[in-house]
Amino acid sequence: MRLVLTIIHITVCLALILIVLLQRGKGASMGAAFGGSSQTVFGSTGATTFLSKITAAAAIVFMLTSLGLAFLFGQGSPTSIMEGVAPTQQQAPAPQAGGQAPPAAPAQGN
Repeated sequence: MRLVLTIIHITVCLALILIVLLQRGKGASMGAAFGGSSQTVFGSTGATTFLSKITAAAAIVFMLTSLGLAFLFGQGSPTSIMEGVAPTQQQAPAPQAGGQAPPAAPAQGN
């Protein structure tokens, strides 16, 4: 399942890059707009093109595969990498001579 989803994700990613590069930018007609109508510079963009619809569909598939891969690879492994390793015990600091605790630091007064 992971392999299939990864292959779909990479394919959609490359397709999305190519589709976006094939499209003409919104500012492409601004140079010719000064001789014509000012509506084309910032106004209506016209009907949605086939490439923009394909871009939206590819973006949706890309996001869904991203979420799917994050869910599949985000689940932790149920096993530990430390299986078969004997646990080590922490040693307490060795007491000083005579078995007494070290003296407390004297309080400093100002």
